[in-house]
Amino acid sequence: MPYRAPIRDFTFLFDHVVGLDQVIATDLFSEATTDVTEAILTEAGRLCETVLAPLQRPGDQHPARLENGIVRTPPGFAEGYAAIADGGWIGMSASPGQGGMGLPMTVTTAVNEMMSSACLSLQLNPLMTQGQIEALEHHASDAIKALYLPKLISGEWCGTMNLTEPQAGSDVGALRSRAEPNGDGSFAISGQKIYISWADNDFTANVCHLVLARLPDAVPGTKGISLFMVPKFIPDEDGNPGRRNELSVVSLEHKMGLHGSPTAVMQYDGATGWLIGPEHGGMAAMFTMMNNARLGVGVQGIGVAEGAFQHALAYALDRKQGRADGTGTIVEHADVRRMLTGMKADVWAARSIALACAVAIDMARATGDADWAARAALLTPIAKAFGTDIGIEVSQTGVQVHGGMGVIEETGAAQYSRDVRVTAIYEGTNGIQAMDLVARKMMDEGEAAFRLLDEVQTGAESARAKQPELAQAVWSAAETLRETTEWLVAQDDMQNRFAGAVPYLRGFARVLGGHFHLKSAIAGDEKRCALAAFYIDRILPEHIGLLAQVRVGAEGLYTLSPDDLAA
Repeated sequence: MPYRAPIRDFTFLFDHVVGLDQVIATDLFSEATTDVTEAILTEAGRLCETVLAPLQRPGDQHPARLENGIVRTPPGFAEGYAAIADGGWIGMSASPGQGGMGLPMTVTTAVNEMMSSACLSLQLNPLMTQGQIEALEHHASDAIKALYLPKLISGEWCGTMNLTEPQAGSDVGALRSRAEPNGDGSFAISGQKIYISWADNDFTANVCHLVLARLPDAVPGTKGISLFMVPKFIPDEDGNPGRRNELSVVSLEHKMGLHGSPTAVMQYDGATGWLIGPEHGGMAAMFTMMNNARLGVGVQGIGVAEGAFQHALAYALDRKQGRADGTGTIVEHADVRRMLTGMKADVWAARSIALACAVAIDMARATGDADWAARAALLTPIAKAFGTDIGIEVSQTGVQVHGGMGVIEETGAAQYSRDVRVTAIYEGTNGIQAMDLVARKMMDEGEAAFRLLDEVQTGAESARAKQPELAQAVWSAAETLRETTEWLVAQDDMQNRFAGAVPYLRGFARVLGGHFHLKSAIAGDEKRCALAAFYIDRILPEHIGLLAQVRVGAEGLYTLSPDDLAA
């Protein structure tokens, strides 16, 4: 489907809103100059518009399938993947020493969003590999790094993540897969894993699975889990794919969306694997990959939202309805205009949050500053949950803009909604993201959150001269969020925190969205100001009801029994 890469939006955000200049000013990322960044965005945008976007519909209409144990991917996906790999887009943020570009995560995040807009089913493959690259860079032995990283970065091989089992979903500690020492430094991995994205394909020479399993002396729970590299083909002495490992794709799931992306049940029967990180330290290593993927998944949601918005806008500009002379299009109707402007405003807010998270990740890596690391940790669950929620909501609104044609598959509007729905579930459900925000991310008694709110309110104070009403609205919203955060961190009963976790995360995101829109209004033209005013006047007030829910706590949550709910 047609897609226009929003390169000007990214460059504006980099220059005026999220502060990419701070990242470029560090020694680590000094070569990522404005000219370099713009050239990268332009080339990536061209790839997305001309190569990936035409694969969106074929991927949905001709799903990945399993034939005699071999996964067959949709037509054009092999060529699309080759274009991604040949352009070096998989290893954008990977170490130059292993063949990567060494670019800031902020730039990678923008490129990943554009790829998600163009063809989410295919983009999910390099996203998984990017997460695996980061996990290996941080936790693997030098031998594993030397063997696997160059091939993963080049795209010759690709990577997966194997956590979930039939009895162990969000409760990863319940997994039963086993790892027995072989006596030669390798391990025999046995067990079944489910929901494995891109578990196999017909266009890479090898598929490298990171698998969580238990050693014989493992204790119960997450502290007894280790991580292993289990390749589809065991590398030979020259590092090339050798004999087939003892693993197989049992079946592919029939999903509501993402049809082009094979999601598999994987069986390991004494498959040869190698330990990544220390024994029983698998969760720490896997969380490196998961945190990378969580920002990436949030960006997937934003990318789909952008694609759905562009699709709905094109339809609204073309669809004639409502005037006797037949000259008017539905974009002139107030409610259609409300929907379209709301879609654009929400995409802008979610994109700003994701890029701000990426900037914090880059600054933490480049400087080692603990405050930047804390900010990155704080923003990651917000970026993931809000980005995917907005993807779902905007794509649903896109169907509504199409009216009756929205539920007709030929228009393509419904595909955005079907494809993006799972993003709120995989890599940790959005409810778990919210629980993480109010628990782990508040173990500092809210210090990271309060530092961020200080910036929001300082920014609002500075904006009063140019945008007094908008600035006051943002300042007041941040103050309400500050008071709610103070109440939250004072709660010793975690049920009181968890009961309001989802509205708290959403309210936090709404306030951040107002902050970034206000910054855009101050630095931008009349169009930026108008979009900011729409968001701050019409959407930001949602924070009041959301944060009011938080302070109710768990009271009344369990008043209705399961039998009452079923009555």
